[in-house]
Amino acid sequence: MRRRALLAAPPAAALLSTGPLAMAQAQSATLVTEEFMVPARDAGIEIFVRNKRPEGMAAFAPGRTVLMVHGATYPAHTAFDLPLGGLSWMDYIAGRGFDVWCMDIRGYGRSTRPAEMAQPPEANPPIVRGETAVADIGSVATFIRERRGVPRIMHLGWSWGSALMGRFAAENPALVERLVLFAPGWLREGASPAAGAAGAALGAYRTVTQAQARERWLNGVPAEKRAALIPPGWFEHWAGVTWSTDPEGQRRNPPVLRAPNGVLLDSREYWQAGRPWWDPAKVTAPTLLVVAEWDRDTPPAMANAIFPLLTGSPGKRLVLLGEGTHTIVMERNRGALFQAVQVFLEEAAA
Repeated sequence: MRRRALLAAPPAAALLSTGPLAMAQAQSATLVTEEFMVPARDAGIEIFVRNKRPEGMAAFAPGRTVLMVHGATYPAHTAFDLPLGGLSWMDYIAGRGFDVWCMDIRGYGRSTRPAEMAQPPEANPPIVRGETAVADIGSVATFIRERRGVPRIMHLGWSWGSALMGRFAAENPALVERLVLFAPGWLREGASPAAGAAGAALGAYRTVTQAQARERWLNGVPAEKRAALIPPGWFEHWAGVTWSTDPEGQRRNPPVLRAPNGVLLDSREYWQAGRPWWDPAKVTAPTLLVVAEWDRDTPPAMANAIFPLLTGSPGKRLVLLGEGTHTIVMERNRGALFQAVQVFLEEAAA
């Protein structure tokens, strides 16, 4: 395991980035940032992990420790810890007294890219299927629990990450304090918007340009609302940081981001075939489902379908956020997401 540490005080300019939230509290603490490469369960694979917490934080608890995981296409650290207007979501959570972590599953971001990604995509079948991703989450969660000396932590997943965290929570109920499913997917008719053309052959991985990412991001947004959805420069900042995590993709014209296709094969074999990949009834942790109204990747109907299936989750709730998409975490109304999740997290810490 390798690590890097630094100190940073979030800038006062961050107060402007999430509207009416009480952001001053989130900016009161100097934050410590550490980065680790955590060995996966199989040899030769390392998982990139970033941690933020208040400087001087010495006591750790399940209700103050959070692990965040990304979706099917983009890594975690370039979304959850991207300082837009000077503030990232991890800054906000850590600034309120939490020990917050994010991880890039293998094949994404700064984690090890499987050997198949150095070959043409058609040379191999889809890689990094859900079971592999859940195993990576298990490795990182074990690392965090052992490092902090806590029996459980809180798990937060976005999009595909919601299915992964849901499966982990269902299979490991004693290890999950609380569960947050942000933009959760469920059974669907037709292919996922990430899948491209219906019925297309799936190689080991796929490539995405920034233009394709922006088009998908704005899908479903009313025409008269598009101009104000993403503050100026935010998409470009996110895209620049995210695509730079793939040096091989950067050498192409136009630059692309490579993403493993295991998730798309899982979607075909489970979600599109009417077969749930995880069982909400086995989740025993308090669970929050949160989704935005213009989400076309995982529409609100999917969260509505999951909610009554969480029969073993005490204190479950479902929050629908107005005027946002699948990527509301980096939009004008992201403060509503931050606030809804934070209220849920802080109940465990009370």
